[in-house]
Amino acid sequence: MVRSLARMGARNEDHYARTKGQPYGGAVLRTPDERFQNLLGWDFPPRYLTVNGLRVHYVDEGPSAAAPILLLHGEPSWSYLYRNMISPLARAGYRVIAPDLIGFGRSDKLPNRIDYSYQLQVDTITAFIQALGLAGLTLFCQDWGGLIGLRVAAENEDRFARIMIANTALVAPPDSFEAAPARALAARTLVRTMPGFLAWLAASQAMPRFDAGRVVQFGTVTRLDAATVAAYNAPFPDRSFTAGPRAYPTLVGSQPAENAAAWRVLARWQKPFLTAFSDQDPILKHFGQIFQELIPGAAGQPHVTIRGGGHFLQEDRGEELARLMVEWMK
Repeated sequence: MVRSLARMGARNEDHYARTKGQPYGGAVLRTPDERFQNLLGWDFPPRYLTVNGLRVHYVDEGPSAAAPILLLHGEPSWSYLYRNMISPLARAGYRVIAPDLIGFGRSDKLPNRIDYSYQLQVDTITAFIQALGLAGLTLFCQDWGGLIGLRVAAENEDRFARIMIANTALVAPPDSFEAAPARALAARTLVRTMPGFLAWLAASQAMPRFDAGRVVQFGTVTRLDAATVAAYNAPFPDRSFTAGPRAYPTLVGSQPAENAAAWRVLARWQKPFLTAFSDQDPILKHFGQIFQELIPGAAGQPHVTIRGGGHFLQEDRGEELARLMVEWMK
């Protein structure tokens, strides 16, 4: 199954590989600023950084010299997902940085699906943290934020002090794990996960209009009000802006070799590693066990199941997550 997913995204990865190292020179779309005015619960000033020819939007709150926290969202959300975590973490004395992935939020959008790849996001976030000179990082990541962030951390170990993950995965073929128990655990987890993921994959490609707010609502336990749903739709004024959200469900398994290499690093990761998966994520809740059992730094950590949280548990239990994170870091 992983290999069939890899074939699905191979064309995008090949396209990106042919142009890697060159600043992006194609057309870009930028969501008009007025789409982000007066969003419910969102009063963070926008900041921008150009990375390989693309403009990345990010939030940067708290003391600039403080220990940094990197918050990585998934799809089809954006840094708005972290609005209930950013301020509590900053008040606790940390520098809190939350970028928008390319294709999402206030970051640049690429109009053609072929231009999106897994490696694009890994390279962009890597260049982003290098450009800001970030080190001693605490990473919090969920959904695609984990698929990307765990790769970045594994490939830049010296910049990360600890990792906390929620409702995410790092998909690699089970036979890429050396130990038989690890192979069996990976295979068992994929079998339990695939029906839900394949249902999401089909839905993401079939919906006539990609409604990000509706997708987030489907993945939360909390009933979102109309203003919150509108905030998740804000980055996408029309269908020309939604190539990224359409593409990424098809790219989950597109880099099995690179993900396997990241797992080899994580299999010897000694730094603190915490899981906080929710009890009502219909797809990814089973992946927490893999990280707990295979990563040395996860041993003895206060792993927690977030009760009453859906897939987008930052929306359901954001303040609780921030409190747990501060207590753990202390």
